[in-house]
Formats: sequence, structure tokens, C-alpha cells
Amino acid sequence: MTKSDFLKMTGNGPVILDGAMGTNLFLRGMPRRVCPELWITEHPEVVIELQREYVEAGSDILYAPTFGANRGRLKEYGLEGKLPEMNKELVGISRKAAGGKALVAGDLSPSGLMLESAGGEAEKEDVFPIFEEQAKVLEEAGVDLFVIETMMSAEEIIIAAEAVLSVTKSPVMCTMTVDEGGRGLFGGTVFTAAKELEEIGVSAVGINCCAGPDKLKGIIEKIADSVTIPVIAKPNAGTPVIDKYGTAHYDMSPDVFVQHMRTLRSAGAGILGGCCGTTPDYIRGLKRMTEE
Repeated sequence: MTKSDFLKMTGNGPVILDGAMGTNLFLRGMPRRVCPELWITEHPEVVIELQREYVEAGSDILYAPTFGANRGRLKEYGLEGKLPEMNKELVGISRKAAGGKALVAGDLSPSGLMLESAGGEAEKEDVFPIFEEQAKVLEEAGVDLFVIETMMSAEEIIIAAEAVLSVTKSPVMCTMTVDEGGRGLFGGTVFTAAKELEEIGVSAVGINCCAGPDKLKGIIEKIADSVTIPVIAKPNAGTPVIDKYGTAHYDMSPDVFVQHMRTLRSAGAGILGGCCGTTPDYIRGLKRMTEE
């Protein structure tokens, strides 16, 4: 997919992303304290079923389950040597689920290293190669576009975008996870990051995870005022309640979620989806909303 194809797609009306992966995998049998990417390769049918449900619900873009399949994160499980084949297998799973009815985005998340600006010891030269390596493999796997998501540092999301853009001409979407003021947990704001990301050539910017859509109108409005490229809103299904077993339960129903997403659409978001706690029912509601 070219950047011009992407702009044409987003210019023809709201684009629908998928919903949550992790919270749904836990509901469908994935144990805690395992490497999710490895578990998925061992149980591909679970993700294929989930993502097919998203496609049937109306998703235009599926996120391949490559979220944590970078060297920094896989090293925690001693799996960094399996990075190439694991990423390619994960992309293949989403390709099968998409069945030619949705695009597949290569998904990159935080590197697993803490930058100096966030109180850690890592520098750009430590982090850049982590994103570059995974992006090269995802490019070889034939993803249609890229998404860099759940980034909590403005500095890291910019480094990640530079790395991905260095290996592809495909569209790159970028989203941060921020507090209610738009600030990342590890520094910087999504507003300043959005401007710089547009300048270096990404195709869409916005937020994911964070809170529920009822708390994000002001942030979406400010992002939309900061950039000329499409704005992404992929929030959680409300505020999580943690039970005695440490499991998060999300309190916003699909109907209420869609009601608030309608507000975010009016605030300037043109690429819509769901993060933690959302299911195919939430995506189905979003699709209906965009057809009204």
C-alpha cells in the first residue's frame, strides 16, 4: 500500500481498525506470564477466529499480533533468536484471518529499553536498531502498512518512526498512550510528537489505550488542530476495574462506547478502533455508526 493509497482511503470516510487483542486472548484461553507472541504461534486458530470476527464486524485494518515481537521484548523470554520467523509467522496468521477483505498492519510497540530522558540508561543508538530490525522483517513479510502503538514516550515514538520510515515507503501510523492531559508516562506530549511525526513523514497520528473515549475529546481536538494528516482514536472500553485475581474488567458497553466515539469522530478522529476491553461487538457498533 502506498501513502497516496492510504490518503485516498482515509479521505473517503472513516477507516475502521480492529479491537483489542490481549484482553480477548486472555478470555479465550491464553495464560498469564507467557510470551503472547509465542503462544499465538502455538495456537494460531485463536487469533484467526478473533480477527475474522473483526473483519466480519467491519474492520478495514487488522493489527498483526507482532506487538511485542522485537529483540528487546523477546529477550525477556530468551526468544530473540526467533525474531525473524516469529514475526513472519504472526503476519501470516493475520493474512489468513484477513482473507483479502482487510489490510494487515505490522505492529510495533515500545522497545523494552528505558531511554535516558525517562530515567533509564538507553540512548537513541540503542533503541533505533530494535525498531529497524523488526520493521525490516515485517516489510519482508509483506505487511500492507505499519502501526507504532502504545508508546509512552514522545522521544521513543519519534525514534521508532524514523527507524520504520528508513526501511519502508508504506504508510506508518503512530499512536501514544497518554494521561488525560495528553502527556506520555515517560515524557513528552502527544501534541508535540504529532507535529514532529507529521514532519518526518508518518501518515496518521493519534492515541490508543489511555482511558475510555469519554475522557479523550479535548485531546483529539488538540491533535486534530496540530496536524493535517488523519487522526487515530483507539481507546479502551472505559476505565478498568481490577478484581482480586489481578484481572482487569472494563465497564463501558458497546453502545456507550460508540456514543462517545461519535463525539471523537466529530472532534476530528477519522481512523477509529478499540483497545483494551473491546470486542468485535464494539467494532460492529463503530461500523454501523459510520454508515449512519
